[in-house]
Amino acid sequence: MLELKNVRKTFFRRTINEKKALDGISLKVAPGDFITVIGGNGAGKSTALNLIAGVYPIDSGAILIDGKNVTRQPDYKRAAYVGRVFQDPMMGTAADMEIEENLAMAYRRGKRRGLSWGVTHKEKEIYHEALKTLELGLEERMTARVGLLSGGQRQALTLLMATLQKPKVLLLDEHTAALDPKTAAKVLHLTEELVGKHQLTSLMVTHNMKDAIRLGNRLIMMHEGQIIYDVAGEAKKKLKVADLMAKFEEASGGEFANDRMMLA
Repeated sequence: MLELKNVRKTFFRRTINEKKALDGISLKVAPGDFITVIGGNGAGKSTALNLIAGVYPIDSGAILIDGKNVTRQPDYKRAAYVGRVFQDPMMGTAADMEIEENLAMAYRRGKRRGLSWGVTHKEKEIYHEALKTLELGLEERMTARVGLLSGGQRQALTLLMATLQKPKVLLLDEHTAALDPKTAAKVLHLTEELVGKHQLTSLMVTHNMKDAIRLGNRLIMMHEGQIIYDVAGEAKKKLKVADLMAKFEEASGGEFANDRMMLA
């Protein structure tokens, strides 16, 4: 469903601030894979997601989604294939628009637009039923402006919007990091439900090693723009936090103490 072939990306090339973000990364993701991605600060995790989404052009290599080469496609064209939830709950929604209007934008992603009435009665029924699955009471507030919602409610809504059209690939970039523990647990539970229900191919960046082990069927660890560990199936289920800490310490060459808080 997703393939990265020897992808490289360097920011601020030929300047004093040059930063090699991805160093020839290759990755094959099967349909329905739920991959958790961990690594220290600056390992290239978010950069990889940005390149898949088309936010930045790659320097070399190729990106394929469902067999289609999207390497040179801009982000607005890849929106038909990619759903995304950001770390900041404010980034995934339009605050001045109503809940149902936000859902309508997500529902029309990748489709031709016309001049017909904005939100049809049939669509309202679809949105009402979809919002009920969140169990937040938002189905009774569909005309409320999104800016009035809490951060957790907005993130749950963003997650619903990202999965409404069942994207080829779902990208979750530390999407619970800005939430309090109780709300984060709720959003993670919703993530499990939606990914499982629709069998979505997903990549989830996280700094929580327990979540990385518990969720999904595959785990990859990144360091300095490369994938240094890739484990799936039964081997992943048997992992302990200590195993990941040892692996990271081995790869970082003694720099683990500096990244300990980032991986806690």
